Amino acid sequence: MVVGLLFACHGAASLFGVLGGAMGGGTVPAGTWPSWYAAVIQLGAGGLVLAGLGTRSAAFLASGSMAYAYFKVHQPESLFPLQNGGETAALFCWAFALLVFTGPGALALDRLFGSRVGAGSTTRRTSEEQAAPVTA
Repeated sequence: MVVGLLFACHGAASLFGVLGGAMGGGTVPAGTWPSWYAAVIQLGAGGLVLAGLGTRSAAFLASGSMAYAYFKVHQPESLFPLQNGGETAALFCWAFALLVFTGPGALALDRLFGSRVGAGSTTRRTSEEQAAPVTA
């Protein structure tokens, strides 16, 4: 939830100028490649991860966008994240990559809406199965 909130805050700052605005203090002009699209991904995917809706898919998209940001923006400046200012991009990338594999937590909204059948749970029989005689 915290990673999703922080990621969404970055997107909101870039798109709406809240929380200090974009890096230059303002907003990113709409449609600007790749900054505006990255901000939309940050806000959308961060909000989904925060809520626990489609966590794996949102985390996959967010991780990829941060990998792109690191290798296209930060890494050409210098090799190491401490030298090129890419610490947050690297940390977000790996945090979201972890969420792709671990999935949402116990407080995710997906748990309320999902109807997955887990181990030890009972399933309902269809009307055809109920009408059929039981044979051993």
